[in-house]
Formats: sequence, structure tokens, C-alpha cells
Amino acid sequence: MAELPDRVLVYGVTGSGKSTGALAIGARTGLPVTLVDELTWLPGWVPVEEDEQRRIIGEITAGERWLLDSSYGAWLVLVLPRAQLVVGLDYPRWLSLARLVRRTVSGAVTREPRCNGNVETWRGVVARDSIIRWHFHSFARKRARMRAWAASPEGPEVLMFRRPRELEAWLATLQPAADR
Repeated sequence: MAELPDRVLVYGVTGSGKSTGALAIGARTGLPVTLVDELTWLPGWVPVEEDEQRRIIGEITAGERWLLDSSYGAWLVLVLPRAQLVVGLDYPRWLSLARLVRRTVSGAVTREPRCNGNVETWRGVVARDSIIRWHFHSFARKRARMRAWAASPEGPEVLMFRRPRELEAWLATLQPAADR
């Protein structure tokens, strides 16, 4: 069984399953999980001010044990130097986009609350700042960033997963929290 370091960043493109992956890692290992969207969005999909985001993330990453499900570019400089491992979800565009569309449309239909009680709306699905449009805007940049980290001898170790089944197989190798 593999033992996980104490400071882990799960990173991937929009819709890749970062939150789900982070929660699975946390459940398996006992690392405290922080879901970044909970810290960056207020009710009504109002973004938390960037300075406040940096302050909160700075406090979290100053700690000795944490697991983040993302890192926004605006405060990546606070996270990456402290991370001991990056779990990269480098899934094909079709997979992450399909997951994102399914989740977003499902949320608009069911009105199931997301972070901080926010709900998806049909207007939000097609809006200029829609998360689906954001996927197209950010996909190449996030993928290139992950791949550059993986290729660099500098920085934290990077584990890249190209398919969900690869992540699942790796999760099965992690030492459960009860065994630590």
C-alpha cells in the first residue's frame, strides 16, 4: 500500500472530476479536503474577492496537512510551492466536457444546490460566463500547465491520470487512514 504525502493538489480541466477525486482521496487517506468552490463562490454565484481568496488559501496551505481540489491561477503561487504531490486529471476533452454538461444540465433540471447553496439555471447554462464556455476557454491552458509540471524536474511530484480507471486503480493502492 502506498502512503500519500500530507499536502496534495488535485488538478485538472473544468469537468474532469477534481472534487470527486479529492473527496475519494480524502475518504481513503484521512487527509482534510478543501473544496475550493466553497471558498470562492458566495450565494448567488457571486465570486469572493480575489484578495480574500488568497488570504484563505494562504492560511490553508500554510498548514501541514491539506488536500485541495483545485488551484486558481490567481493564487497558484501559494499552493504549488507547498504541495508535495499533484494528482493531475488529464482526461480527454470529450470526457471532461460530457461530465460537465451532464452535471450542469442535471443541476438546472433538479435545482440541486451546489457550493454554498448555489443552483444551476438554464440562463446560466448559456450565459457568456457559463461554466461550459469556461471549459472551452481554459482547457488548453490547464492541460498545458499540468503537462509542464509533470515534465519538469522542479516542483512537487506529479501523477498524471489519463482515464478515470487509472485514478481508481491508484486509489485502491493508497493506505487507508485507519492503517496510518
